[in-house]
Amino acid sequence: MEKKSLTALARQQLKLAKTATSGRSSQTVYGGHQRSLRQTVVALTAGSQLAEHASPGEATLLVLTGTLTLIAGEDSWKGSTGDHLVIPAMRHSVEAVEDVAFLLTVAM
Repeated sequence: MEKKSLTALARQQLKLAKTATSGRSSQTVYGGHQRSLRQTVVALTAGSQLAEHASPGEATLLVLTGTLTLIAGEDSWKGSTGDHLVIPAMRHSVEAVEDVAFLLTVAM
């Protein structure tokens, strides 16, 4: 059994994102390319984004801290601390409204 503090990891990734020229940082906390389930803590500074991309499988995100907007086509959803969003099975992007950290879960 492994135990990790997502709160501490979110804080660490936000600190790293603030020093990165891209305004983002991430760390996989479970799984990876060799597994069917992958969970990654992603941090974005205010105004930063994950450009439009396709999802490799079913995916959700859980906002750990901050506020973001998930955009897919003409639709968008705002997420704030504690919100769980199901990522649609189409091209999408994520924009940080304010500094944000979220747990991205992808099942392939």
